[in-house]
Amino acid sequence: MIRRIRRLVRIAGFAVFIAAVSQEMAKSEAERTWQGKVGGFVPYDFRPPTWARLREAYWNPEDPRVFTERVYGVGWAINLYRAKEYMTATYRSLMGGKLPAAQRWSQRTTRARSAAKAAGSS
Repeated sequence: MIRRIRRLVRIAGFAVFIAAVSQEMAKSEAERTWQGKVGGFVPYDFRPPTWARLREAYWNPEDPRVFTERVYGVGWAINLYRAKEYMTATYRSLMGGKLPAAQRWSQRTTRARSAAKAAGSS
């Protein structure tokens, strides 16, 4: 079952790639930008990637979207900064605290040690 789904996803991805290239080749040479959207929905970009575009797609604190346009190819990229922010916020809401678990554990063990020392010295 999973193999069939993977195969369908690959076929769909290849079909979108072919549609993007066909869309650009249908334009005159002067009008070709090698970037746009297939069917008004799936983004594509076949221009050579730059560091600025890589940073903008994969680590962009100013962009509120998690899924951004890919730097090269067809489809979407993941804005890792925004994904990290969402995961941190979800973690904090689930755990009920603002400190990460390692720091909370460190505080607990420090308090337990100091309480044991105080009990042992009296």
